[in-house]
Amino acid sequence: MKTQEPFDGRMGQILRKACAVFAAKGYHHASVRDIGAATGLSPAGLYYYFRSKEELLFLIQDHCLEALLQQILEETEAEACPEDRLRGIIRAHIKFCTGHWEEMKVLAHDFEALSGEPRRNVLRRMHAYKSLVDRTLEEIRPQRNRAELRASTFALFGMLNWVHTWYRPERDLPVDCLAEHFSHLFLRGFLSRGMEGSLIPPREPGPAVPAPL
Repeated sequence: MKTQEPFDGRMGQILRKACAVFAAKGYHHASVRDIGAATGLSPAGLYYYFRSKEELLFLIQDHCLEALLQQILEETEAEACPEDRLRGIIRAHIKFCTGHWEEMKVLAHDFEALSGEPRRNVLRRMHAYKSLVDRTLEEIRPQRNRAELRASTFALFGMLNWVHTWYRPERDLPVDCLAEHFSHLFLRGFLSRGMEGSLIPPREPGPAVPAPL
């Protein structure tokens, strides 16, 4: 199965160009006129397809996450070994990120602009991704407590979610090598026995962080 691109068709073309505007200016500084200029549509023409600027943002983020999760599934569905599954998650995330710079930037920087049901829908996809990583890490190290697993999951997302800010293919590792390097760095620490039993048992975690991306 071929991974679906985040944006297809006429609406997809508009979303892609709107995404480029948001990535360049930031959601709050980008106007409907800016998006209209980029797409060749008047504000009235844009509102034929979309009800608001926030709906544009929601569709960009929702489509991006859907495509990312699909790519992760394709990369990991045959992996029974949890360590190999984690390597597949890391590899899929980095491949997607390096091929969809603008979508990942908008997802990382402008999520807080969403509200209401659109925000909840994007959160559901983010939490599905977080749950996949949580389960995989628990399979790798079932003796870790909940707080350690939670910290490890968000540490991994911290590694992955900022690749778009610094990665330059002309001077950095090839994507597959970068994914293997990240996997080695993370798993070497996570699998270390030196930390087991040495941490003070923490209190129960508070409310969930809004998003892993």
